[in-house]
Amino acid sequence: MWEASDDDLFAGAGTAPRSTARDVTGSLTSEDLDQDRTLRPRTLDEYCGQQRVRDNLRVLIQAAKSRNEPLDHVIFSGPPGLGKTTLAGVVANEMGAKLHTTSGPAIERTGDLAAILTNLEAGDILFVDEIHRLNHQVEEVLYPAMEDFFLDIVIGKGPAARSIRLDLPRFTLIGATTRTGLLTGPLRDRFGISYRLDYYSTAELAQIVQRSARLLDVAVDEEGALEIASRSRGTPRLANRLLKRVRDYAQVRGDGTIDAELAATALKFFEIDELGLDSMDLKILHALCETFRGRPVGLSTIASAVSEDPSTLEDVYEPYLMQRGLMVRTPQGRMATLAAFDHLGITAPQGVS
Repeated sequence: MWEASDDDLFAGAGTAPRSTARDVTGSLTSEDLDQDRTLRPRTLDEYCGQQRVRDNLRVLIQAAKSRNEPLDHVIFSGPPGLGKTTLAGVVANEMGAKLHTTSGPAIERTGDLAAILTNLEAGDILFVDEIHRLNHQVEEVLYPAMEDFFLDIVIGKGPAARSIRLDLPRFTLIGATTRTGLLTGPLRDRFGISYRLDYYSTAELAQIVQRSARLLDVAVDEEGALEIASRSRGTPRLANRLLKRVRDYAQVRGDGTIDAELAATALKFFEIDELGLDSMDLKILHALCETFRGRPVGLSTIASAVSEDPSTLEDVYEPYLMQRGLMVRTPQGRMATLAAFDHLGITAPQGVS
């Protein structure tokens, strides 16, 4: 139950869901955003990768449609760029439902959420990106809406206060989060369907690159697609972005056709090495290997050494470096591995493994 202030009631009247466009792996231009939308698959058959999730969703969607019921609430989790937003759109298309999109930080007041929920129609899908960033008051209002499809509103204060219950149409909430651990237990338990997306294989990313190249009318052969895919950090978003940058290079310094040699040359030009490491990744490794000589180092110390925000290092760069076995976290701090020294061509001090 929530108390509706004048501001809440005014904000809720005719307010459309607000959305934000964020990309923790780098800034997106308006051109990138438009092209990313056109490259997104619209059906499960068009979607590449995440085979287990696709197979599960296919069964659940077919069952819900056969009963003429909305799909149960869904939560997608996993690192940025793996297709959580895209999957929400795919689910809406497969269900034949209207998709409403917003994000956790955009829902600032309970009135904002009430306006969004009361504008839904039966069977609609509400997608909330970064759902772990909902504030506590908004989350409390969401509980009965998800479970029993109603809102309790208290109008007025003191003895004159009265409660109004608003019935909501049966809808599906799809949430996306990169930080599952920040979801509260009560919110997490109200999602009947939960999937964690995994990093994509090079072969899956090569399929995505070839599909995107066809949509962008770019000539790329199989080896060129594999070269781009191998440097995409297991992430479709990055694969599509690298494809567009290689396309630009091919148009200016090539004949417009992307093969393995041109892709390697272009990615080297844009400072993406054979492991998919960019300039900041290499800066971090050089700090660990050269400045600190393989000794354990705290996160804030590394951040100071490379002039980057500690949370950005932890959320954006560290997971991939650890996945590739170039860095480890110990109780004493972060350490470069022997593989990191080998990759940089630096002789490792004794004791580094």
